[in-house]
Amino acid sequence: MKLKVYIETTVVSYLTARKSSVPVLAGRQQITLEWWENRRHLFDLSISEIVVQEAEDGDSDAVCRRLEVLRGLPLLVVTEEAVQLADALVKDGVIPKEFVEDSLHIAVAAVNGMDYLLTWNCRHIANAALRPRIERVVESYGYLCPIICTPDELMED
Repeated sequence: MKLKVYIETTVVSYLTARKSSVPVLAGRQQITLEWWENRRHLFDLSISEIVVQEAEDGDSDAVCRRLEVLRGLPLLVVTEEAVQLADALVKDGVIPKEFVEDSLHIAVAAVNGMDYLLTWNCRHIANAALRPRIERVVESYGYLCPIICTPDELMED
C-alpha cells in the first residue's frame, strides 16, 4: 500500500513556475521537479478544494499550468471537522488568522489521514519551530498529524 501525500499549493507553484533567477527559488524549483518526475509515482497524491482555489489565483498562463498539473488528482473535501481543526490551529495561535488557508491545508490533510503534507510554505506549515505545536493541536482533536515536509525531505537515494 502506498503512503498518502497531500500536495499543498506551493509545491505545484514551484513545479510550474518559470525558471527563477534567484538561486534559492531556482533550487526549490529543481528539487520539486526532480521529486515530481522521480518520486510522486511512489505515493498516492491528493489535493483539496483549497489547493484548487489558490491555484486559480494570478496570471492566467500560470493558472493554466498549475491546473493542468492538478487535473486528475483526487480532491479532498473541506469538511466541518477540518474547519473546526483549522479554527483550533488559529485560536491556539499556531497559524495567524490572516493565513487561515494554511491551517486548512493542515486540517484537511490530518482529517483525511494523509501520511505526509508536502509543502514549500516554511513560514506557517513546514516550520520546525511550529511543528510540535501543530502536532499538539491536531492530536488533541484525535487525529494523527501528517509528517509535514518539503520535497527535498521526501527524497530517498
